[in-house]
Amino acid sequence: MPMTECEREYPLRVTSDLVPGADETSDDSAAARETPAGAVRRMGATYAFGRFVVAPLARLVYRPHVEGRANVPKSGPVIFASNHLSFIDSIAIPVAAPRPVHFLAKSSYFDTPASRWFFTAIGAVPVQRGAGQAALDALDQQRALLENGSAVALYPEGTRSLDGRLYKGRTGVAFLALQTGAPVVPVGLIGTDKAMPVGARMPSRKHRVTVRFGKPLDLSHHGAASSGRARRLATDEIMSAIHALSGQELAGAYNEVPAQNPIDRIKQVLPHERR
Repeated sequence: MPMTECEREYPLRVTSDLVPGADETSDDSAAARETPAGAVRRMGATYAFGRFVVAPLARLVYRPHVEGRANVPKSGPVIFASNHLSFIDSIAIPVAAPRPVHFLAKSSYFDTPASRWFFTAIGAVPVQRGAGQAALDALDQQRALLENGSAVALYPEGTRSLDGRLYKGRTGVAFLALQTGAPVVPVGLIGTDKAMPVGARMPSRKHRVTVRFGKPLDLSHHGAASSGRARRLATDEIMSAIHALSGQELAGAYNEVPAQNPIDRIKQVLPHERR
């Protein structure tokens, strides 16, 4: 059944790499126009090298403490929903997970050969940064990856927590889970903000990272993706599971991206459903 316009426009900011208000008229890279299934297939030897060489090497060097790997389904679509503390969160999850995990990354990360090789090796799929059509394209990529039986990693908070607290979840991740029927594996990341704080160029080996995988959540009992109440309740269940794993202090508020203009500031103070 075709999606309604409301359904297509709903799940903005399901990942910190997609920031509303960014310039959506900028030229898209050729890589970002790839269909996700095609992009994943064309990762080929680079991604295989990342899975079987880079990931084990990273585990050897940085010695992450991993808990709950048995909770991750071995096959089929799955959404990893994690707290978000550092840039390396999107590296820690694929390195620790017992199966391939894909996440969306800004297409600009693929501009140079070295950067493109690295992000391809760790399972990143390029996406144009922005709102509007760019955000809808990102949703389509995530949905297509799940329909292809892949695993994707997303951050319900929407952007990194700079004070270490766990912020309220936006409902985009729950929307995607309810729409596709994919189970959600909550993830609690501990210490990534110390291993690579904002401004650091490389992760530190002095601070050991902990990655905790919780039991899969079947959110279908909350209702349909078209229901705002179902999305909110499903999101709250996801965030409660993440909190149980991470042990963070609860912020009790949304982690708002700084307003880019007066219109954005007005939107933030008006009552609206947080995506």
